[in-house]
Amino acid sequence: MSKLILAIESSCDETACAVSRDGREILADVVYSQADMHALYGGVVPEIASRKHIEKVSLVAEQAVKQAGVRLSDLDAVAATCAPGLIGALLVGANFAKAAALALNVPFVPVHHIRGHVAANYVAFPQLEPPMTALVASGGHTVILDVADYTHMTVVGASRDDAAGEAFDKIGRVLGLPYPGGAALDALSREGDPDKYPLPPAVIRDHPYDFSFSGLKTAAVNLIHNAGQKGQAVNRADLAAAVSRTVAQSVVPRVVAAAKDHGRRRVCAAGGVAANSTLRALLEEECRKAGLELYLPPLKLCGDNGSMIACQAYFEYMAGNLGDPSQNCFATLPASEDVCRYESGM
Repeated sequence: MSKLILAIESSCDETACAVSRDGREILADVVYSQADMHALYGGVVPEIASRKHIEKVSLVAEQAVKQAGVRLSDLDAVAATCAPGLIGALLVGANFAKAAALALNVPFVPVHHIRGHVAANYVAFPQLEPPMTALVASGGHTVILDVADYTHMTVVGASRDDAAGEAFDKIGRVLGLPYPGGAALDALSREGDPDKYPLPPAVIRDHPYDFSFSGLKTAAVNLIHNAGQKGQAVNRADLAAAVSRTVAQSVVPRVVAAAKDHGRRRVCAAGGVAANSTLRALLEEECRKAGLELYLPPLKLCGDNGSMIACQAYFEYMAGNLGDPSQNCFATLPASEDVCRYESGM
C-alpha cells in the first residue's frame, strides 16, 4: 500500500517541508531560506536560525500539504531531521513533527541528516539502489560512506576538523565574496588559473580516506592577509580556482579508492559542496576512468531540502526505525547510527 510521509528539515538555516509517496515520488517541496538574513553576519547565527524556524515551520508545512493536494488524514507518518545539526534548530522541526504525528495518530520518523543527503540521489534517480559508495560534502560535513542498503551505512572516511564547505565559506568571506561563500567562490573560480597559487592538499597521510581542511583554509587566508600587509592584491579568481581544485583533488581520489576497496560499482555525491563545478567535473572524469557508475543529483537537491528527508523517512519507516514523543535531537551523530535508537548517555 502506498505510503504518504510529511517531512521537516530544520537542521541549519533552511526551513523545509516535503511530502513523499513511497519515498521517491515527491508531491510537494517547500523551502523558506534564511540566507539573506544570515548574510548580514557572514554566517549562520544559531539563535536567529532557531527563532526563524519557530516562525515559519507551521506555515511551510501547511503550504506543503496544500501543494501536494492531500489531506492531513491521508498521511501515514510525519518525519523530521533529528541529527546532526544546530541543536536548537533541530528541536524546532522535531518537536513540531512529533506534535503533528501525535495529533494525527501516526508514527513519528526521526531522520539522520547525512542519510537524507544520500537519499537525494534516490529522488533524482528512481532506478538507483544500494549498495554504493557515497560522498556527502557540505558546510558541516565531509564524509565517505559505504552504503550497504537504505538504512545501513558505514563511515569509511571523514574530515578530522573543518568540512570542505566550511573552508569554502571562510575563504570566500575573507575574499569579500557574498554569503554563502561556497557558491560565490565556485562561480569566481571558473574565471581563474588554478596553478597561480599552490595550496596544501587536504589529506592525512597513512589514513587513506580521511581529510583535514583546516590547513588548506589557513593557508588560503594567510595568503590573502600576507598580500594585504605588503600592499599587494590577490587575484581572487585565481585563488578561488586553486582552492576549488585542491578540494576536488583531495576528495575525489579517496572516494574512488573507497569504492574500489569496498567492491562498489556505483558512486553518488550529495550535499552543498557536491554542487561545486570543479568537484563534479573531476568526479565524472575519475569515475569514468575507473569504470564506476556516477550519480550526481541536480543542484537544487544538493543543498538542504525537505525532499531528501521525506525520501529517507520512507526507508526508515519501512525498516521500523520509528521514534516516539520522547525522541531527542543530537548535534553530532555518525550516519551509521539509527537516530531512534541512539542514547547520548547524558
